[in-house]
Amino acid sequence: MAILSDKILTCVWRGEQVIDHGVLLVKDGKIEGVGRQGSLEIPEGYQQIDVGERWLAPGFVELHSHSAGASLYQVNDLNDMVYLANPGLRSSPGVEPAVQAMKMAIAGGVTTVLYIPGSGTNIGGQGVLVKTAFERYEENLVRDPGSLKLAQWGNPEDWGIRVGMAFEHWNTRNTLTRGVAYAKRWEDFENGKGPEPEFDLQWEVFRHLRRGEIAISTHTQMYQVVLMTITMVARDLGLPVFLDHSTIGGWMTGELAKKYGVPAIVGPRSIDPNFSRGMINWARNKHEGTRGIAAGYQSKGMEMIGFNTDSPIIAQEDLLVNAAMGVRYGLDDSNMAALRGLTIVPAIACKQGSRLGSLEVGKDADILVADGYPPDPRTTFSIVFVNGRRAYDANRDGRRW
Repeated sequence: MAILSDKILTCVWRGEQVIDHGVLLVKDGKIEGVGRQGSLEIPEGYQQIDVGERWLAPGFVELHSHSAGASLYQVNDLNDMVYLANPGLRSSPGVEPAVQAMKMAIAGGVTTVLYIPGSGTNIGGQGVLVKTAFERYEENLVRDPGSLKLAQWGNPEDWGIRVGMAFEHWNTRNTLTRGVAYAKRWEDFENGKGPEPEFDLQWEVFRHLRRGEIAISTHTQMYQVVLMTITMVARDLGLPVFLDHSTIGGWMTGELAKKYGVPAIVGPRSIDPNFSRGMINWARNKHEGTRGIAAGYQSKGMEMIGFNTDSPIIAQEDLLVNAAMGVRYGLDDSNMAALRGLTIVPAIACKQGSRLGSLEVGKDADILVADGYPPDPRTTFSIVFVNGRRAYDANRDGRRW
């Protein structure tokens, strides 16, 4: 298949971002070629789809979703709170392909979501990365586990005996340290330096983390808590991690987050709260007034800034609106930071940058056909391809969003 377009937004991490009068080649669900019309040869027999003035862009990647199955507003398995730390639990059995939320998501350009446990405990379990398009779990699956969900303050304190911040931080460090020790014992065995450890499903996810195959997705907010996430998880334990929410003064950690390679995936709030003195005091946020969170991180020199909805807190299909809000409140979008925050940034953050997030040779053919710049709330998507298949067509299926 060859898709011809007046404008292709590639979203590659480094390199040419825009190709005018471009052509995109797709074969066996992967991108086979990207270039200019007349320069990139279209193989004989390829179906040609000319979308004219409509733009092509990568499918969006959402890293904080509770909507790929029964949502937080329904009876679900996303918050098993028997223990304060549950690294062995998995969200993948709760996935329900083709639920209404995913049908809406794809109409809003979201082609991949990280379906994660809630934040009722410090460590809720393992997330799973799935596509939004298909009716079978196996077709949608990108990676399981897709992350380890960590929650630091702003919900877990309501667990059981209502623990305080000091105990939460101790419990988190203790659990992560034990998991790292388990993974290291396996590494020693595999390198011929020790006996074979006893298999323990509770700690297996840490082997994926130590190999850099997944990251810890962290519900973290307020300056002190975000600072603890960066220093404990990334600096002290050397584990890959990204900041979810990362709000309420969290942007002040931007320089440190950049130093330790910790991305910030902002949302669902787009601005720091300023609606009451009580909220400002609770957040321990010294800065009064409306402040754009994404812009705050950018002011600290960060590039790895993405967006999330915490769906269903904000509807999954409205992910692009969060990026637009980031721009509205100060994010410099002159280099497409808003679009990159919906595509390549979250893909890299969840360790899928070689497969998702940009229109590059060898990556999944998750392609949006848009009638304008994708983060603009006025933009709609007439066609969405997932794995090279026409998963959504507004003319065929009826416009959903």
